[in-house]
Amino acid sequence: MQNPSFEAWVAGARQSAERPPAQPRQPLVVAGQVVGSVAEGFLNQISPYRLLEKRYQLSNQEHSGAMAWCIDGPADATTDALNTLAAALRDAALCGPWRDEQLAVCNPAGEVVGTVERGAVRVLGITTRAVHLVGLAPDGRMWVQKRSMTKPNNPGLWDTLMGGMVSAADTLPQALARETWEEAGLQVGALTALQHGGHVDFSRPSREGGGAGYMLERIDWFRAEVPAGMEPCNQDGEVERFDLLPPGIVRDQVAQGQFTLEAGLVIAGFLGL
Repeated sequence: MQNPSFEAWVAGARQSAERPPAQPRQPLVVAGQVVGSVAEGFLNQISPYRLLEKRYQLSNQEHSGAMAWCIDGPADATTDALNTLAAALRDAALCGPWRDEQLAVCNPAGEVVGTVERGAVRVLGITTRAVHLVGLAPDGRMWVQKRSMTKPNNPGLWDTLMGGMVSAADTLPQALARETWEEAGLQVGALTALQHGGHVDFSRPSREGGGAGYMLERIDWFRAEVPAGMEPCNQDGEVERFDLLPPGIVRDQVAQGQFTLEAGLVIAGFLGL
């Protein structure tokens, strides 16, 4: 069978990146603020006692004219309430891989109202942010990484030079610098022609929580030149190796499904598609 063209892959990937939930979802409301969503009936599977121990009441009730899952509590307890819920989900094996990493939680206005464990964001329908770096050699070839086989998501697939989450402790520039060092051993200050290239949005079902998750994510991507004589070197054990490839080869490999969906769409944006 003939491999699909890069353009055909991009068209299909963009459709895949924006898909409605696989099942009906209800808003997740904490301290009166909508912060995410959960599949109908999903939270019926967890024990309420961990929440009740901290005097948080979890209930399915009407909010703004629709049924929602609500956690009552003071606004300054949003982080603790969400992480208590995340722990209950972990106890029931209903969340994604536990990372011990906090991600920001925003209300519909984009205001940060708390933080939550990364492993719970998909099942709770909480919007996340990520950052990617397209790294180029002076001759125009592209640095790409092969993800470690021990990665919980997309092990062994190819990726941009760097791709990672924006943690609750980071601004976007801080996440760019931290992830570039951790994944590629490069200081962003040593790179040249660094600039923001664009963003890619995802809204699609997630396999986490037995298929009850929903991915909402904005990926901001940057481009930069890695000076001659400088090579990436992984620092955190999450990269198997790096390769330096001509853009045409990268296009072919993306179209063949050798790259993650996220990386493929970032590369498409970089290539002007």
